[in-house]
Amino acid sequence: MKKGNKSQNNMPKSFSSYDAAGDFWDTHDSAEFVTELSPVAVQARLERRHFEIEVDEEVARALEKKALTRKMRTDELANELLKRDLALA
Repeated sequence: MKKGNKSQNNMPKSFSSYDAAGDFWDTHDSAEFVTELSPVAVQARLERRHFEIEVDEEVARALEKKALTRKMRTDELANELLKRDLALA
């Protein structure tokens, strides 16, 4: 369908498969069916937050190397080291 044209069809109520839904939405835009959409209430609870901090490359490499030798993930080691050092500060 060309952009700017309004859909002549109604939005399907259901699809026979995920593939059928994918095929439909590959060729349609939800904006074509805005009058058929209805708002829904959504509640979300963040279980965990992730933060990004910038570190020097040499620090990152040393952290990765140390984590490998300790058989742990890099982020786990970083958390462990930061908690320990912050407790001493």
